[in-house]
Amino acid sequence: MPSRANGGESLLLTYYGDDTTGSTDSMEAAAMAGIPAMLYLAPPTPSELAEHPGLRVVGVAGTSRSHSPEWMSANLPDVFAKLKALGAPLCHYKTCSTFDSSPVLGSIGRAIEIGIEVFQRPVLVVVGVPPLRRFVVFSNLFAAASVAGAEETYRIDRHPTMSRHPATPMNEADLRLHLARQTDRSICGFDFVEMLADDAEKQLDACTRSADIVILDTFDSRTTRRAGHLLAHYSAIAPAFVAGSSGIEYALFDHLSAEGRLPIVPPPAPRGPADKIVAVFGSCSPVTERQIAWAEENGLAIIAADTVALIQDGPRSEAALSAKMAETLSQTAGVVVYTARGSGDPQIARTLAALEKTGGKEGSQPLGEALGRILKSVIDRTGVRRIVLGGGDTSSHAVRQMGVTSMDVAGPLVRGAPLCRIYADDRMMDGVEIALKGGQVGRPDFLARLFAGH
Repeated sequence: MPSRANGGESLLLTYYGDDTTGSTDSMEAAAMAGIPAMLYLAPPTPSELAEHPGLRVVGVAGTSRSHSPEWMSANLPDVFAKLKALGAPLCHYKTCSTFDSSPVLGSIGRAIEIGIEVFQRPVLVVVGVPPLRRFVVFSNLFAAASVAGAEETYRIDRHPTMSRHPATPMNEADLRLHLARQTDRSICGFDFVEMLADDAEKQLDACTRSADIVILDTFDSRTTRRAGHLLAHYSAIAPAFVAGSSGIEYALFDHLSAEGRLPIVPPPAPRGPADKIVAVFGSCSPVTERQIAWAEENGLAIIAADTVALIQDGPRSEAALSAKMAETLSQTAGVVVYTARGSGDPQIARTLAALEKTGGKEGSQPLGEALGRILKSVIDRTGVRRIVLGGGDTSSHAVRQMGVTSMDVAGPLVRGAPLCRIYADDRMMDGVEIALKGGQVGRPDFLARLFAGH
C-alpha cells in the first residue's frame, strides 16, 4: 500500500539523483506535468513530508556520480531502503541522460545491483529523452551536442564533449556493453519493435524472467509513451526499482496524461526578472564555454577561480574570492565565476593534479564544497536572490555547503534546468532562486534567460 505520510495522497514515484543538476531535471518533468514534487538533500522523514502536503513525487539529490562503487555499497542501500519504505510504485535511480559513468567512478551498474538487492526484482532502464535530444535505438545512445538549439546529434562515443569527459569519458554507445563493464548481472535490450507490439507486456514479462537489467528504446513520442505504459505495467505487479535519465519521468507522466490522470495542479508560471545574478560554473563543456563568452561580451563581470589555491589553501582563498565577488556585484548586475573555459583550458590539468593530492575525498568534492561555501558567503554579504550553479559534480557538492534542506520548482527557465526555490533554516538562504545546470544545458544566452526569469 503506498505511503500516505505526505498528507493523504499516494506517491507516484520516488527517485535518487546521482547528482543535483540531474535531480532538478526530474523534478522539473514532474512540476511541468502538473504534479506536486519536492527535492530533498537526504531521504525525508514523515514529519518533513507533512510540511508539504499533497506531494506526489519525492526526490533525493545525491552525489553518487562522483563516487566509487565502494562508496555506493556503503551509502546507497540505506537510501534505497528508505525510499522503498515510502511506498511509491516506482523508485528511480536518476542518471545523466548521457549515461556517463565507469567501473570505478559513478558506476551505474553498481547502483543497479544495489537496487536489485533492495527491491528483489529486475530493473528496467530508460535513458532516451527526446525533449532533451537524447535518443536510444536498439540500446544504442545518441545525444545532441547541446540540449538546446539545432546542433548535430552524435552517437555518444563520438560526442564532442562526452566522449572526452575528463572523469567518465563515454567510449561505448551500446548501453548493454557499457553496463556490462560495470556489473555481472545479465542484461538485455527490449527494442522498439518489441515495445510497440500488441503483446508487449507479455514479452516484457518474459524478458524480465531471463535478465536482471532490461533496456528500453526511447527516441520519439510514440516510444516514450509506450515506455511509460510499460513502466506502469511493471510497477503495478510489485514496487519496482528503475534506472536511467529523466526519460523515466517524461515517459511515465506522458502515459498518465494520456490516461487523463494529469495535471493534478497547475504547472508553475515563469518568475519574471531579477536585477542581479551570480553564476558559478564548474563545467568545462563547450556549451558552458560559450555561455561564459556571452557573459563577457554582454558586460557581466568574469572572474577565473584559482582552483588550485581553493583546493590547497582553503579558507583564505575562499574568503578572498567571496570578497571579490561581493565587491564586484556591488558595481555590476552580474558576476560569473568559472573554473575552466572549455575542455582545452590548461587549468583543468592543474586542478586534477591538486585534487589528487587531497586524499580522503573523491573527485571534484573538495572544489565543489569550496565553491558552495563561497556562494553562500556571497549571498550573506549581498542578499542576491537569483543564482546559478553549473556542472553536475560541482553542484552536487556545493549545495551541501549552503544550508539547503530541500527545493521545489519556482518556475520554468530552460528545459533541463528549471528555476528552483531553496528551503533552508538560514533566513538569507531561504527563498533564494537557483538554477542547477548541467554542462550541456542551455544556449549561449542562458544567463539572459536567468535575468529574465523565463
